[in-house]
Amino acid sequence: MGSIEALITQFFSQLDWVNPWAFVLLPLPIAMRLMPAYRERRDAVRVPFFARLLDATESRPQRGAMLLIRRRGQKVLITLIWLSLVLAAAKPQWLGDPIEQQKAGRDLMIAVDLSGSMETEDFSQPNGEPTDRLTAVKAVLQQLVDERAGDRLGLIVFGNSAYLQSPFTEDHPTWLMLLNETRIRMAGPSTALGDAVGLAIKLFKDAETEHRVLLLLTDGNDTGSLVPPVDAARVAATERIRIYPIAVGDPTASGEEAIDLDTLARMAEVTGGQSFEALSSEDLASVFKLLDTLEPNIFDSVNFRPRTDVHWLPLAAVIMLYVLLRFLARLGALYRPGAPQ
Repeated sequence: MGSIEALITQFFSQLDWVNPWAFVLLPLPIAMRLMPAYRERRDAVRVPFFARLLDATESRPQRGAMLLIRRRGQKVLITLIWLSLVLAAAKPQWLGDPIEQQKAGRDLMIAVDLSGSMETEDFSQPNGEPTDRLTAVKAVLQQLVDERAGDRLGLIVFGNSAYLQSPFTEDHPTWLMLLNETRIRMAGPSTALGDAVGLAIKLFKDAETEHRVLLLLTDGNDTGSLVPPVDAARVAATERIRIYPIAVGDPTASGEEAIDLDTLARMAEVTGGQSFEALSSEDLASVFKLLDTLEPNIFDSVNFRPRTDVHWLPLAAVIMLYVLLRFLARLGALYRPGAPQ
């Protein structure tokens, strides 16, 4: 008995009802039986030999309606049909086994400087050949993406202004393709650092993830943003965004190509992040390895049970029961006493 009860319990635990209110219709036939019977007046034919007709048929005259008496089998079938209709109206769904799915747990926006100074060839490739700063950044970012399977990535490029190159996505190959399509000066020759942070804040507001990180790669100082970089960082802090600025290139440069390390450090401080300097490809790789310890991968687990509509089963039962009811009614009419053979 215990195993049978367990099976029954398991069966009903895997059923869910989209319209459970439909079960209030179950006692409707009982309520209908409590109502007075429907009576219909019909015209009658007077015959002068009515008394003889009663004697011949051995009947007794009476007033009222003639009630058709259903057999027990018909009552059972009609009850089952009504029960099946109510079950179909409740729209049962079969719940599958729980499935655990992991999704990105952090939104990581990467802002890349495309100003003219990024073409300076003071980085080196693995074979020792010199390369420009943007190419070195792209190479190291590709390694970063391979290790950030738990993050949704976005991409902002900035020069005279900041532009969205890729919204937040878990499609990392597409993100890398959009990164590789970037070119130096495609956003203008200057460095709108504060505007890049402002655009990131706007995009983070539409994101649902609580863990928000902005990775800022630049090789120059701000040259005319609408919002000063530190002020933009303060707004980012109110939105729970941590900023990690990475100064790429020679910190001893002067003029517009000079890197404002103090401003970058202040931006990191007010948001709870950390600033870095990278003078070579090796330094960039080391910075990203350190970032892995500061911002480890986060996965959010989502549990759900697949649902399959099974309301067609009681509907199929209604059709089969109705066909059986009609068959039994026809069969009873053929074998009723006095019926023509």
